Parts: sequence; C-alpha cells; structure tokens
Amino acid sequence: MAERLSDGERAAVLAALPEWRFEAGAISREFRFGSFSEAFAFMTRVALLAEARDHHPDWSNSYDRVRITLSTHSAGGLTGRDAELARAIDALVA
Repeated sequence: MAERLSDGERAAVLAALPEWRFEAGAISREFRFGSFSEAFAFMTRVALLAEARDHHPDWSNSYDRVRITLSTHSAGGLTGRDAELARAIDALVA
C-alpha cells in the first residue's frame, strides 16, 4: 500500500507541479481545450495512463474543460502514486 506523503514531501511535489493545487487532501488541476472532442480525447489518453498504473483519477468534464483530482483513497490522502500520475498527465499537454 502506498504511504501518504509528509508535509515536506507534499510541498516538494507541489513545487514540481505548479499547475496543480492542493485542496482537501488531494491535488487538482483544470485543463481547457479548444472543443469537446479535444477534451474527450485527452480524457481517453489519461484513462489509458491511469489503467496502466492501476491508479484512477476523480474527474469531471464540461464541454471543453476537464478537472482532475488525484488522491490515494486507501492511504487517506496524497501519495507518490498521485504525483507520478500528475507528472504523466502534464506530459500529455506539454
């Protein structure tokens, strides 16, 4: 089982992921695209990443926006698995 990050580890993760915000024990980011199709294609790519890692986001889609929230429920908060998935997600839009 993944261990929840300490306050110092969490601060280091957030410094390395400047687009993500820490709130309620999780990290979140909103992505905007040019159309619903682009947003949905992004979600498909994220789904493949998440499935390969067996670590799935909480997310929502509204037309051209996708909001992703990452937390490891079994650990009760943010873990290295969340940081790893956030970095992989960011690489999709870099």
